[in-house]
Amino acid sequence: MRLLLAGMLLAGGLMADSDFDQAQAARFARLALDCVHKEYPNKIAHSLNSDADVQPPRLLTPAFYGCYDWHSSVHGHWLLVRLARLFPQAPFAPEARRAVAQSLTPANIAQEVKYLNAEGRTTFERPYGLAWLLQLAAELREWDDPQAREWSATLRPLEQAAIVRVSGWLPKLAHPIRTGEHNNTAFGLGLMIDYARIAGNGEFGKLLEARGRDYYLKDTSCPLAYEPSGEDFLSPCLAEADAMRRILPREEFAAWFPAFLPRVDLEPTRVADVTDGKLYHLAGLNLSRAWMLEGIVSRLAANDSRRAPLTALAGRLKQAGLESIKSEHYEGGHWLGSFAVYLVSGRGLQEGDR
Repeated sequence: MRLLLAGMLLAGGLMADSDFDQAQAARFARLALDCVHKEYPNKIAHSLNSDADVQPPRLLTPAFYGCYDWHSSVHGHWLLVRLARLFPQAPFAPEARRAVAQSLTPANIAQEVKYLNAEGRTTFERPYGLAWLLQLAAELREWDDPQAREWSATLRPLEQAAIVRVSGWLPKLAHPIRTGEHNNTAFGLGLMIDYARIAGNGEFGKLLEARGRDYYLKDTSCPLAYEPSGEDFLSPCLAEADAMRRILPREEFAAWFPAFLPRVDLEPTRVADVTDGKLYHLAGLNLSRAWMLEGIVSRLAANDSRRAPLTALAGRLKQAGLESIKSEHYEGGHWLGSFAVYLVSGRGLQEGDR
């Protein structure tokens, strides 16, 4: 199965770890299948305009109401699409398709657009959830499959609404948001730049890249020693470098990166209490740090002395992150599978980056 998958990945321009097999994929698919239509417990970031807005999540956002919150539901659907695309003959693939088909209907997406565009929701899921929505759109656009093309067309109105929202916000955002959680600007830029290139949306891509240069080009000596904060699942410093490696030509990035991060001294984080959803963020930090380091390494010259130690560090982070994902702990299980699949399937890397 691993040899077969390797051939499929190369033929499709996809990059994945050599040990990413159907059994591992099935484990992650089950995490998403168990939550994409699980309505409760649920945490909604919901602005009420009237009594009519006092409704259950399945009516407010009928496509993306599971997995505890909207953005986790979105990237849970992305996970199912990605794994069904990578493993089309796997036993879990038909169930994954049924789950996505149940969610991505014209009526459900019309309500999602209505909800997003309603008064008082300008900041809804901005940028994290919207960036993951565009990743879902990108995955569907790349998948050469009749059902995927149908889902892509169905999702298009919400995809366009997200682009409009982000395009109206970034020119007004004078300073980047540098937290280690959902509001991080660099992380959102990275996902959205990849989407813009896949979708062929040059205008949106130019905006994203221009704002990235405005925010980060002059940055030096990022304080990596101050990381992580106690509830981080993203590294502000590595997220910025991972965004800039997408924006800058290889030679320019090679000059920018050493000044920005002269040293990368960090070790895997440990979760003290897996039943605490916020503390469980640190498990995701290991996974996101690993894929960001892989992305950074992909832009360094073959003879760059930093490649080997950064690659080794990424491996330690990956191992720690994957070992911490336990399906019985919903506090992490509802979202960590998506981070794991993003890492082990090489989603942030393009063909030739490794």
